[in-house]
Amino acid sequence: MILRETTAGPTPAIPAISADGLSKKFGPLTAVDQLHLTVFPGEIFGLVGPDGAGKSTSLRMLATIMDADSGTARIAGFDTSDEAAAVKDHLAYMSQKFGLYQDLTVGENIDFYADLYGMSRKGRQSRIEELLDFSNMRPFIRRRAGNLSGGMKQKLQLICALIHTPKVLLLDEPTNGVDPVSRRDFWRILHRLRQQEVAVLITTAYLDEAERCDRIGLIDQGKLLAVGTPGEIKKLMDGRILTIKSRQARKIVNLLHDQPFAKSVNLFGDTIHLVCRDSKETQKQITDLLDSEKLRFEQVRETQPSLEDIFISLLGKSKQPRPKAEETASIAPEPSATDDTLAVRVDHLTRRFGSFTAVDNVSFQVKKGEIFGFLGPNGAGKSTTIRMLCGLLSPSSGTGTVAGYDILGETEQIKLHIGYMSQKFSLYEDLSVAENISFYGGIYGLRGKRLEDRLNWALAMAGLQEHQSSLTAILSGGWKQRLALACAILHEPPIIFLDEPTSGVDPLSRRQFWDLIYSMADRGVTIFVTTHYMEEAEYCDRLALIYDGKMIASGSPMELKTRFMHDKIIDLRCPDPQALITPLKTLPEVRDAALFGSGLHIITPNDKAAIEAITRFLNTRGLDLDGVTMETILPSMEDVFISLIEEVDRKSDSHKDSEAIRP
Repeated sequence: MILRETTAGPTPAIPAISADGLSKKFGPLTAVDQLHLTVFPGEIFGLVGPDGAGKSTSLRMLATIMDADSGTARIAGFDTSDEAAAVKDHLAYMSQKFGLYQDLTVGENIDFYADLYGMSRKGRQSRIEELLDFSNMRPFIRRRAGNLSGGMKQKLQLICALIHTPKVLLLDEPTNGVDPVSRRDFWRILHRLRQQEVAVLITTAYLDEAERCDRIGLIDQGKLLAVGTPGEIKKLMDGRILTIKSRQARKIVNLLHDQPFAKSVNLFGDTIHLVCRDSKETQKQITDLLDSEKLRFEQVRETQPSLEDIFISLLGKSKQPRPKAEETASIAPEPSATDDTLAVRVDHLTRRFGSFTAVDNVSFQVKKGEIFGFLGPNGAGKSTTIRMLCGLLSPSSGTGTVAGYDILGETEQIKLHIGYMSQKFSLYEDLSVAENISFYGGIYGLRGKRLEDRLNWALAMAGLQEHQSSLTAILSGGWKQRLALACAILHEPPIIFLDEPTSGVDPLSRRQFWDLIYSMADRGVTIFVTTHYMEEAEYCDRLALIYDGKMIASGSPMELKTRFMHDKIIDLRCPDPQALITPLKTLPEVRDAALFGSGLHIITPNDKAAIEAITRFLNTRGLDLDGVTMETILPSMEDVFISLIEEVDRKSDSHKDSEAIRP
């Protein structure tokens, strides 16, 4: 079913972006097939779809970087084929590939793009100052781009794309690898551009971001399947959604997957989403089944579908292939140098680069067979810590062991007993899938029949049998992700380090990836993972939060939500939530307010007082309260992440103020 395009208000006479039958082929592959699309001034339009669906190709054609095979497109009224120069004058485009000069500093890169867009030296400074503040990149203004973390490079490219205010802004997954604090700030900037009548076309792998768009288009295999507001798209859900909350969620998922009443079953931390036909009948069947299996649960209830549920339902892939027991059976922990229960132990670990301290006196432990999540903003020290643990970087001070081997003197032994998957998949693009696996097998000392067996196992585990002869360069992000994991665990390591492994990967691929992770963890493999997807943080057994190189909290997801989170969270659903953020922040009862999906999360020390104050405020604005809902909820991991970081900042600012007034 395809929803015809609609707009919330009066339709402007001239679209800022229009595509009419746009198509592009690469040999026998049709990447974009008869794309019809309009985006109006002052509208944020989200293009979502699985890896390889045609999103990036569509943006490249609109940006005049790539010629269409057929069809036409116009940007700000100018034809992309005949008036490319005029199009570029009214357009800003941010691709997934960093358009940065590695040898230039942050400030020099920004100045270069300002020159490129013809901004006067006098008029650009206030814009640069604003963008540096929103991105928290001011402290790095003199650092070379080549020395930035992946997430910080992403933020710098955002600044370069936004240095001038165009009529049309094309953003290809701009928040990949960007932490939740910066993502919230980024969306604040987008809505400001929206108020300036800029038309924004954005592709994103974060479906909570798609909820914030005025309209979205779901694309698969080059075709638009549905277009409409997020609310309209949600009406296309095939089935009802039941949520089951339990601390034994992983066991329950395995039990429910093969039940005839379940169309699909997916895990979200300690909550399970089950798609069914009849919610009342299925609710009883689930309750009876869990009681008979003596599995504890808190609640089974029907809930409204998320865009991620719709994404999977409309693509007809609700029954995702799960890793079979025999496909992960050979991933089992090897004996380590010691027999204790710790896979990783770190004591007072520190790493300095000149006068800059990237990791500052960090201590933690990871148990064998545990999924351990390592969280933190861009540049907090996550990747530096992992590189020290993997024997790739020497610590400045402190001690630690990995798989029982010392990180100072036994780095070669560590490398033989771990798997490491970096932010940028270490794959050889000009080799085939099978050749990449064979190459890594050779590095790990696998030969002959042993290598052949492991190659066949890796292809089956990752679902890559049909792609084994394909060049790695042509694989989608999701397939490259699976191949990188297969190469990392080919030698059956007892510990696997995953550094932002799902950055930029679509929800389908993320779910399949975590099915593999769960299967390995169930067999005793230790998983050490960094991520910016706060939903993924819920999947971990324990978490540690690092900020500015220091550990600021650790514990299970529930412990962080209840023991470390001191503020209350109010979930506010209302029309045009973005417009309420600034005025709500002025209320004494409100500490902060931020977009969360299609609504707002209000942070407050006193939820009852805040709800009363917000209700009075909405009444004074003449809002129809029938369309408004407010409830106090358990914080999400994103709420915890941001609240703890802001708490550290408040204490730091208070300390600086007290130091400043001392005689």
